[in-house]
Amino acid sequence: MDFTRKLSFLVFLLCILISLQNQDVDDINVKLEFSSRTDKYCSRDSQYSIFDDHSFPPLPLFATTSVEGRKLQQQTASVGFLIYDYYQQTCPQAERIIRSSVRSLFRKQPQIAPALLRLAFHDCFVEGCDASVLLDSVEGMHSEKESPPNESLKGFDVIDIVKLELEEACPGVVSCADAVVLAARESIVLSGGPFYPLKTGRRDSVSSFAEDATFELPSPQDDLSKIIESFSSKGFDERETVSLLGAHSTGVIHCKFFVNRLFNFSGTNSSDPTMDSEFLSFLRSKCNTNQASLMSPISKSLSPSQLISTSLSPSSIIHKLSSSLVEEPAIPMDFEGPGESFGTLYYRSLLQGRGILYVDQQLTAGEETKTWVQAYASDVSLFHKDFGTTMMKLSNLGVLTAPMGQIRKDCRKVS
Repeated sequence: MDFTRKLSFLVFLLCILISLQNQDVDDINVKLEFSSRTDKYCSRDSQYSIFDDHSFPPLPLFATTSVEGRKLQQQTASVGFLIYDYYQQTCPQAERIIRSSVRSLFRKQPQIAPALLRLAFHDCFVEGCDASVLLDSVEGMHSEKESPPNESLKGFDVIDIVKLELEEACPGVVSCADAVVLAARESIVLSGGPFYPLKTGRRDSVSSFAEDATFELPSPQDDLSKIIESFSSKGFDERETVSLLGAHSTGVIHCKFFVNRLFNFSGTNSSDPTMDSEFLSFLRSKCNTNQASLMSPISKSLSPSQLISTSLSPSSIIHKLSSSLVEEPAIPMDFEGPGESFGTLYYRSLLQGRGILYVDQQLTAGEETKTWVQAYASDVSLFHKDFGTTMMKLSNLGVLTAPMGQIRKDCRKVS
């Protein structure tokens, strides 16, 4: 009897040792698998390779790396998990679908890239990355997208198209929140910016937060103290704030957001004295007071019924995107022509007093923030690395994970 017990105990210990050994092997395999995927990305776009294994700060949510851990997370819907390849078991093609869809639309309408980046920022900055900004207003709930800071947001129709393709491949699996941050990452890459890895597993909010959006989103007219206070409330220091505002390297700025600097700065009936005089004349020639007062109404995004009732053929998609992305009088952020790379012209322009938005030019008003403006102006690779790391942090703000939230089938309404 004693011999049998001892033998059973030895077998038990042997099983534990084998299990631990397999765990190490699985961890190595997952690292090799992720490295392989990253290498494939790097082979297509050299700017992807700026990150290494030590580049990323620890994320606030626990992450599992073993294959068993991944499967357990998927099966039990554990609380607090964001992991790489969250959809590996349930929709392995999810990220590929998002990438392909965004790239296909970008080839016909390049302006969707800055629209998707801005959409992700406005979603994540208010109650976290939960796709709450996508919800339409219903009785008893006012939509974030109708709050004053979000009136000019675009890209909703692009997310609708991406979501339709995801639903066709994997019904009820991929969240709108993950679609938003992954589409934003792709838009950054397409704009010449860095690729950065993202964990997935976000869930969608069942509420929209219009009042929070009104008061929490930074304003184009904010001075330096307000900028720092606003970003600090979300956990970003001054270096991260300067790098995150580098998102203004791409897209256009509508005249209404800076026309006061040209003609009536702070109620003085004069221009902002900090502006470069030659640049002031250039902006006045593009955005006169008549244009500022007679701007066309903000174009509305397509309704779900309009999208669902049409095919996903390239011609129908592009026709609808063209009508929904009509621009108001505006200045391209790369107003002197495309810069050497994402971020190059933006920071150099600030040092020359040629920031288009007041909030951007204010980054040169503080000692520490100006130090980082100078650093990024002279070293675009440093900016790319910092920007990628900060976008990872932004993409993990206040996320919902199972069993919180839901997976919406239509990103515009609660399921």
